[in-house]
Amino acid sequence: MRFLLIDTCGAEGRVALAEDERVLAEAVMPGRTYSERLVSEGMRLLREAGWGLAELSAMVVVTGPGSFTGVRVGVSAAKGWSEAASVPVIAVSRLELLAVEVRGDVVAVLDAGRGEFYMRRGVEERLADRAELLALARDEEIVVCEAGVAEALKELDSVVVVKEPGAAEMLRLGRERFAAGVFADVATLDANYVRRSDAEIFAKAAAKPSGAK
Repeated sequence: MRFLLIDTCGAEGRVALAEDERVLAEAVMPGRTYSERLVSEGMRLLREAGWGLAELSAMVVVTGPGSFTGVRVGVSAAKGWSEAASVPVIAVSRLELLAVEVRGDVVAVLDAGRGEFYMRRGVEERLADRAELLALARDEEIVVCEAGVAEALKELDSVVVVKEPGAAEMLRLGRERFAAGVFADVATLDANYVRRSDAEIFAKAAAKPSGAK
């Protein structure tokens, strides 16, 4: 099985090639340069491996949550490549990848900015504030990978700090989904923002009748 792995949700972007259980090659794009480099880096890796797009078994793309622009870049690239070469797409959540690093029932948490956090509990993903996480921590283990989140929850004994999910975690989850035949519908595949963009929030506020709350 051959996979192309794509993640543009964090501070760095990455695209990698994997075969069976091994990650063969990876390009990391720092400083949010992936909007300009993702397609060229992905094609370079394929060319150097001697693979064509149509030889891929599937593409694994992280659909969010994360930077609005970054998430769109990765999802758009995966959809474009899929349509060009008829390669299936496996969509995974960044929170899901974080939870995969610690097996069992855990709450995965990422920084959402504005004093809020993205959280995944079971299969539900939503926003949470610090007070809610502190309450959850009484009964559940919380998994984080960001220094800022670890600092915000430093008084909790139930916080487990792990490394940022990467190509290995994408491959592990992608292989599981591939074996189960779980693929995304490319026509309806969309970014997993968890929260609305500023543009949507401001547009909704502007559309309210005068005096409405």
